Amino acid sequence: MMLDLAIVGGGPAGLTAGLYATRGGLENVVMYEKGMPGGAITQSSEVENYPGIKEVVSGMDLMAPWPEQCMRFGLKHEMREVVRVQKASHGFDLLLDNNETVAAKSVVVCTGGVPRKAGFKGEEEFFGRGVSTCATCDGFFYRDKEVAVIGGGDTALEEALYLAEIASRVYLIHRRSEFRAAPATVRRAEANEKIVFITDTVVEEVYGNNMGVQGVRLKNRVSGEESDLSVPGVFVFVGYDVNNAVLKQEDGTFLCEMNARGQVVVDLSMRTSVPGLYAAGDIRVEAPKQVVCAAADGATAALQAIEFVRHQG
Repeated sequence: MMLDLAIVGGGPAGLTAGLYATRGGLENVVMYEKGMPGGAITQSSEVENYPGIKEVVSGMDLMAPWPEQCMRFGLKHEMREVVRVQKASHGFDLLLDNNETVAAKSVVVCTGGVPRKAGFKGEEEFFGRGVSTCATCDGFFYRDKEVAVIGGGDTALEEALYLAEIASRVYLIHRRSEFRAAPATVRRAEANEKIVFITDTVVEEVYGNNMGVQGVRLKNRVSGEESDLSVPGVFVFVGYDVNNAVLKQEDGTFLCEMNARGQVVVDLSMRTSVPGLYAAGDIRVEAPKQVVCAAADGATAALQAIEFVRHQG
């Protein structure tokens, strides 16, 4: 059977793509997600900035009604892993984890990504209870409080600047004395009186109680001096890895154009460099990494896929 559209990934982008594609008239639309649909947001303990949801809810509760709504018009969910998407004369072939091959006229890839962990003690234990990887999501909870930001790249400094508009003080902790961020971004952060730089320093441990984070223990890499910093919030920005393995071909190249970070290059319509192939959500370039934005990406990609399939006859 030839699919009109194959969707790889079952988070907000994938589910919304399925909703719009099937409601828009495409038949034989399958979403491949090896686990339950919902995406990374299901791991969040509190979500309060999704439009139309006035209560503060968990990520799991936010996503609970999505599959039923998005499958109402015929979207099918296959709990299978897609190993690779490759070009074919009819459009695309999807190689599944059991060596089965599925043919599709168009494909939307929305496999997301994962923030890198810094690796300090307590990072996993307190994730979602004071340790965060999203200032836009969680910064509000620390209004007029002191927070720590870990990292030295553009994202870390930009998020520190964002948090400085909310928090009373932002401690920017970096393991080196020099930053990977653009010089202009470093200058902006240095000029912000709310941001305190703590360089040549690593976080040894984040500690707290059943209510959440209470502080971090630090160690200077040059002097060996240890110190303690009392903060209720710790934001980790040491990198982000997109899940782009499905686009990697047997010869090691990628199916479509990627940037240096491995993110898929798309235009405003979520079109990649390969006709009929779309990318949505956190896997694409310049992704805001917000549920509402991923959903919008999925809708945009699906509308483009509908037009592509119809013009293919």
